[in-house]
Parts: sequence; structure tokens; C-alpha cells
Amino acid sequence: MPSQDTPRDASAAAGDGPGADTGTTNGTSPRSGATNGGATPTRAGATNGGATPTGAGATNGGATPTGAGRRKSASGTGRRSGSPVGTGRRSRTVAAGFLLPALVLLGALVVYPIGYSVQRSFFDSSGSSFVGLDNYLALVTDDSLRTAARNNVVWLVFAPVVATALGLIFAVLTERVRWGTAFKLVVFMPMAISMLAAGIIFRLVYEQDPDRGVANAVWVGVHDTFAESSGFPRARPLPVHPLEAAGGGAFVTKEPVRAGQPVRLPLIGVAPDRMPEEARPARAPETVQGTPDTITGTAWLDFTRGGGGRQNAIDPAERGLAGLRIEAVRDGAVVARTTAAADGSFTLPADRADGALLRLPASNFREQYNGVEWLGPRLVTPAVIGAYVWMWAGFAMVLIGAGLAAVPRELLEAARVDGANEWQVFRRITVPLLAPVLAVVLVTLMINVLKVFDLVFVIAPGSAQDDANVLALQLYRSSFGTDADLGIGSAIAVLLLLLVVPVMVLNIRRLRREARR
Repeated sequence: MPSQDTPRDASAAAGDGPGADTGTTNGTSPRSGATNGGATPTRAGATNGGATPTGAGATNGGATPTGAGRRKSASGTGRRSGSPVGTGRRSRTVAAGFLLPALVLLGALVVYPIGYSVQRSFFDSSGSSFVGLDNYLALVTDDSLRTAARNNVVWLVFAPVVATALGLIFAVLTERVRWGTAFKLVVFMPMAISMLAAGIIFRLVYEQDPDRGVANAVWVGVHDTFAESSGFPRARPLPVHPLEAAGGGAFVTKEPVRAGQPVRLPLIGVAPDRMPEEARPARAPETVQGTPDTITGTAWLDFTRGGGGRQNAIDPAERGLAGLRIEAVRDGAVVARTTAAADGSFTLPADRADGALLRLPASNFREQYNGVEWLGPRLVTPAVIGAYVWMWAGFAMVLIGAGLAAVPRELLEAARVDGANEWQVFRRITVPLLAPVLAVVLVTLMINVLKVFDLVFVIAPGSAQDDANVLALQLYRSSFGTDADLGIGSAIAVLLLLLVVPVMVLNIRRLRREARR
């Protein structure tokens, strides 16, 4: 057949024939792409030596027609296989299959109980009569519920702040010591203890008896270091003894003392094992060495263990009241003072004490300082908060320490080079950079504090539980106590939920803001 003219959209291997859209090897063409030395028109593309036009391309010496870049190439490349719609539907099905068990558990353990509690809070204790908002009004009018709400406010204000502050201090200080890791381990260790076990531990720590409670043992030891303690609490004379009550807890002799006449000051009421350690067997007053111008005597415990002793007489097994303070009083004024020796003997100058009454001041018989009543009505809430801080300060320290490790050290060094002291570096650099971490710790502890129950239940004794009451404990007592009222209990549960939700919303918003950064 005779050759035909190349169509407009065909490409030629050599540029011998005329064509509006042909590509040539050498020369120019209105719409062609040139391989070497040719100017490329608007719709042509060139591999070598020419500018690439819009929408066309040539491999070697040939012009690619309009839209050729969108057609199947000579190598046989075709349309991509697979359907995006089908793939997306399949991935959503797989995701739903993985989420379904978690959603079922979430609905059964969280959503349903919340909905049931909201519904139950509008009914009476039996659940048969609709009472509207009466249960919620009872939260405001009931004294125990008001006490619980007030204590929750105290917890919310102090416990998270103190725990976070201690965690910050520990995290900063442990960076500067070689044994910081060991210290962090010790501080964090209470987190491994359950709330129940921690409550039992602190119930013993706060025992009133200094011989059992660590807190009062330390407190009494410090007190007795700076304040003189009584040596003979509850000591008193018998009616046959030459002593009588003088008012205010003191005792005086019935008759004035005279020089040359030994004085006997017997007392009872002191347990033998409570006697001073330095006490020795009492010495008969007649054998006390003195001078003619002195008054001598003996003060002793007139009691023989096992019985058989004589009243108002010193028996071999009876010991002196070592350290007993004795005063000579004339016309209401103290004219002389002395202290009994280890064997109970004492002497007074006759020129001042002759004819005076001997008085045993009340300071001898004052009850011994027994420490602080940590679990009493006034201190039980601060005491339980102290136990909570002991447990959670380590948690705060670990999180803040992790944030502190990410603080750029060059900023701290630059501040020190500029003349800032350590307090200024801490306040102006470290704390602002740790603000997001501190917010996380604070919000977490606030949510945790609103739910505190077991520490209060275990540590506070029955007589002080009303004073230490919190909403979670009141929820338990109202729902499962002897006077159970599930309507009131459900209303308290809803109130706790409403208190926790705003804190959670703030936390979620803060996390989203950080994620956008």
C-alpha cells in the first residue's frame, strides 16, 4: 500500500516527513520534541538538549502526542490492581473486631454501673418509691455528709500539693548526690505496698502509747529533752503517813520539822518497775549523816512487793525516791529546796528550814507527758493525709525526675554563667520547664484523692471515723452499713463522678494542646 501521512498524534522515529506534531532529530518543529539541539515547543518533551514542555514527553528523537503521558507505555504498564473502597471497609471491620471485647467490658463495668447509679439515686432506700432530688438534698442537710465533704476539700487542697512539692524537692536533690538512685528506690518503695498494708502500718505508728507508737516515741523523746518530766505520777501518801494534801497536787508535812529530828516522807502509788533506774535501797533517816545545823530525812516508796512490809517504816526491800523535789515552806514562801539522793536521803539547812513545813511540789506527781493524740478528733485527718503523702511522694518524684532528665542542661548552665544562684535557677528555669509534668502529677493525685477510702477506713479508729470521714467512706457506710440506704449511696457516687469529671476534662484538654504543639 502507498504510505500515508503520519497522523497528528503519532510519533516518528526520524524527522524526514513533515508533520505538525512530529519530533525531529535535528531541526525545529512547531509542536515536536527534539532529541539533540532542537527547541522544544509547548507540548513536546525532550530527553536530551531540549526544554520539557507542558503535558508531553519524548524518549529519544520522537514526539509524544498530546495526553500520551496518561496512556499505557510500550513496556505494558497498566492500571493499579485492588480497590481502595474494599480495603478501607476491611480494615474498619478488623479494628471493630479488636475493639469489641474492650467495648463490651467498658459498657458492663463502667457505663452500666454509672447509668444504674444515676437512676437509683432518684429512689428511696428500698428502691420502690421515686423521691426525686431528696437524696441529693440529704447530702447538704446531713451532718456526717457535710463533714465528709469538708474533709474532702481539705484532702483536695493539701494532699496533692504536699506530695507534688515533696516529689519535686526529692527529684531535684537526688540529681546532686551520688547515692541518688538508692534514695529514689527507698522513697518509691511505699508504692509497692497496698493501701490496706500502709493503713495497718500507720495505725501502729500513730499509737498513743509511746512504747508502741513510733510517732509518739519520737515526740515524747524530744519533749522530755527540753521539758522536765515527772518522776512519780500518781504517787500519794497513806492516811497514816505524816503527809497530807496541800491542794494543786502537792503534799505537805502535817507538823513543822525541827533540827535534830529525822523526817520521814513515805509515799505509795508508784509501780516498782517505774522507779528511777538510779534508785537504791532506802536509808533510815536516823543514819543520814548531817550536822547539828541541818535537817535530815528520807523519802521512800513505802511498799514491799509480795506484801509483809510495815507502814511508815523502812523495810529492807523498799527503795528511796531518787530525784524527789522537796521544799521548805514558811508563811507560804519557799525558804529552802533540796532533792532526794538515790537512797532517798536529803538534808536542809536548819537556819532556814527549822520550824517550816516540808512540801512535795505538784511537779513531782504530774502525769508523764504521753505524746500527741494523733488519731483524736482534731488530728486524725492530717495524720491520714501524712500516710497518703508517704505513699505517693515517691510516685511524684519518679515522674518529675523523668521530666527533669529532659530539661536542656545548657539552659541551666547559661543561667549560672549569667550570675543566677541555685534558687533562681530552680525558680526561674527548672520549675517553668517542668510545668507540664507538674500539672500531670497534680491532676493525677487530685483524681486519686477524691476516691480515697481504704487509708481512712483502716487508720481512723471507730471513735474518730466520723471526724475523718470522706465521701468515699461515707459512700461505703451508706450503701453497706447497718443503716444501708442505696439511694443516698448512689447520690454520693454521682456526686463523686461530677467532682472527678471536670478534673478529667481539664487534663484531656491539656494533653490535646500538648499534642498539637
